[in-house]
Amino acid sequence: MLENHKIWIIFLFLLVLTGCSTEDTTPKSHDASKATNGGELVISSVREPDTLDVQKTTWVDNANVHLFDYLIGRDMDGSIIPGLVKDYTIADDGKSWTFHLRENVKFHSGEELTAESVKASMERFIKQSPVNFLAGPITGVEASDKSTLIVNFSEPYAPFIAGLTSIYLSPLDPAALKSEGDKFGNKPSGTGPLLFEKWIRGDSITFVKNEQYNWGPDDAENKGGTNVDKVVFRFIKDENTRMLEFNQGNIQIMLDVPPSSVKTLENTSGVQLHKLLDNGLTYLAINNDKPLFQDPKVRKAINLAIDRNQIVQYAMEGYAKPMYGPLSPTIPGYSEKVEKMAEQMYTRNVEQAKQLLHGAGWSNVNGNGVLVKEGKQLSIELLLTDEPVMQRIAQILQNQLKEVGIDLRITVQDDSTIRTNESKKMHDLILWQYGWSDPDILYILFGKDIPTRLFSTPELEELLIKGRQTMDEKARMAVYEKVQELLVTESPWVPLFARERITAYRDIEGFKVNPYKKIVIQDIKLKKQQ
Repeated sequence: MLENHKIWIIFLFLLVLTGCSTEDTTPKSHDASKATNGGELVISSVREPDTLDVQKTTWVDNANVHLFDYLIGRDMDGSIIPGLVKDYTIADDGKSWTFHLRENVKFHSGEELTAESVKASMERFIKQSPVNFLAGPITGVEASDKSTLIVNFSEPYAPFIAGLTSIYLSPLDPAALKSEGDKFGNKPSGTGPLLFEKWIRGDSITFVKNEQYNWGPDDAENKGGTNVDKVVFRFIKDENTRMLEFNQGNIQIMLDVPPSSVKTLENTSGVQLHKLLDNGLTYLAINNDKPLFQDPKVRKAINLAIDRNQIVQYAMEGYAKPMYGPLSPTIPGYSEKVEKMAEQMYTRNVEQAKQLLHGAGWSNVNGNGVLVKEGKQLSIELLLTDEPVMQRIAQILQNQLKEVGIDLRITVQDDSTIRTNESKKMHDLILWQYGWSDPDILYILFGKDIPTRLFSTPELEELLIKGRQTMDEKARMAVYEKVQELLVTESPWVPLFARERITAYRDIEGFKVNPYKKIVIQDIKLKKQQ
């Protein structure tokens, strides 16, 4: 059994497609089909991975995780369960973690999983991953024997468990790393239930069953390889095309159902829906390095100008929860007290927003509704991806900000371009989203050594570091409540809503989603008409 150390270390991860509250609908009619092994499972996804090398990306989801196994898992309720690590202990000072690996696990190349191979993967992650800060202040990784790994830190690091339950720290196949080098993402290989077959950029990624797999996690009923022979992820952004392909039976699982199609699918015979509240938020990232946003009156005016309820109602068709504070309700450390405080401070108030902008020196001197200061109009650029729902949100934001005298210019860019602009601090606002199930997400967004951090003060930096170093759960959550209060007071960004992730599926059996990880792909079977 995996040892659950007395310091309850919460959380974890998953960028996107994670959450806690789940709901399944029931079939609308009798299904006269039978589940069988074999066949090809097709899943549609809005977002195509930038790479299949999970140590070179900031984004992981169902399309790039099934090649790998988690070192440590979480069950459906969030409790720690064994993964490739069968048990672990933490030293009393919190600075040394010892892991014992499962035996008889093999990479896709046939090489055996060992402590040395896990060490090599972890060191590669620390050296090159854009999210290597998830590993914390590691001073060294040791393979003390074939199946024992020891990780040492310079100081206690509570969020390490979050990294271990993410795919970022999953072991990569040493043979593939040696043969592919920096091009590992073109021919990725791990220990997971699926093997990479091919990637047609802009269209699809195809995986095939790992016939050798027999070390499935505890949250899967089937511990062996997938029941289906092949899994194809098709990347379709256009909502109408996705619906057409799904309705024609060319797709069995549709991720991120368009909000406008939910009611139709709820009344479609043979279709089931799975709903999951995100472990994260959609928000407006403000570039606080720019002089305009260094005035708290401007930041607070933007917050007060926005009606979250209207966005949820019209852009999300009600399938989201308006949010005012920093953490989603599904993330440990969420504070109802802080959320109410934030709602009281930032429920839409157009007149108060105008007064704040006037106090910051902006006035309507041209008579065209756009405020001006020192001859310059209050015009702000908003970056967003081409996801249709994000574009609808942007249009609502544009109209709401116009009412207080702000001209919002909407610019659609691809994901990688936005990230480049963000890293170079070339943006004004970004319509962005995060997903994680540990309050350390606030360090990832605002931490001292994070290149894209949104905002910082000495007090915020001190609290965020304290949150990482505090191993006692109750004391740690108290630290994060202070962090949330400070962020609400300073208003360095605009939380908007927690999205309800809705997945539609048909013609399959055994579908389920681990709220802390992903679709449990091993249990799915295709159904054929009798």
